[in-house]
Amino acid sequence: MTSPILKVEGLTVYQGNYLAVRDVSFELWSGTNTAIVGPNGAGKSTLVKAVLDLMPRSAGKIEIFGCPIVRLGHLRHLLGYMPQNFIFDRSFPICVSELVGLGWVIKGEREKGKGKRKNLFFFGLWRKDTEKSAAVTEALRRTDAYHLRHQAIGTLSGGQLKRVLLAYCLVSPRRLLILDEAFAGIDVQGTADFYALLNELKREEGWTVLQVSHDIDMVSRHCDRVLCLNQTLVCTGKPEIALSPQNLLATYGPGFSRYQHHHN
Repeated sequence: MTSPILKVEGLTVYQGNYLAVRDVSFELWSGTNTAIVGPNGAGKSTLVKAVLDLMPRSAGKIEIFGCPIVRLGHLRHLLGYMPQNFIFDRSFPICVSELVGLGWVIKGEREKGKGKRKNLFFFGLWRKDTEKSAAVTEALRRTDAYHLRHQAIGTLSGGQLKRVLLAYCLVSPRRLLILDEAFAGIDVQGTADFYALLNELKREEGWTVLQVSHDIDMVSRHCDRVLCLNQTLVCTGKPEIALSPQNLLATYGPGFSRYQHHHN
């Protein structure tokens, strides 16, 4: 039987004395796009950071690609992550192609120069640089960001930066892509375009996607499955089930209003 891409069992996370996530369990299967929704302070980002082993957990088990997260080792490069806020020094002198190139991982074993002639060693370095350049170019083209390749990252708009970070995830093969409110700061049309691009890449690359989102309408249009979270898992299922008025009331409480986007 095929193992899930991600398996979370009984996850509990404290932030100091505050119980942020309580006894959460779920599985993600290959090729699906799953959204985590819930009110502010529900523990969505905390859950994601715990899954990524960026935050200690008080209880529970996490397996990615069938391995405990603490023993993921060389498989970690198959995991892509886009944070809610990509914090960096905007004066730092790095351009878009250089940033995307940082995500490139050499396929197979590295060339061994020991015992080889010097010219063969440098040929190996040249070949790797050529492969890397081609991978960066292809990733930027597929995310419609190639025209930004020479631009300093500190000059990018929010939407442009999101596409560049997606290219960073695309430049090497990934199996699981985790996005923590990756669409924050993008307008409605930009969000719709980004969702369409993400789903296109998901189909082509076979990605499994886990994303945190506040946009219920976009989630209902583009995601396969929804986890409704408010410290604990309120419900899970297909969007038409998980995002029913009753489940949204149980997740968000009274006073929640679902905003509908209208596209031409």
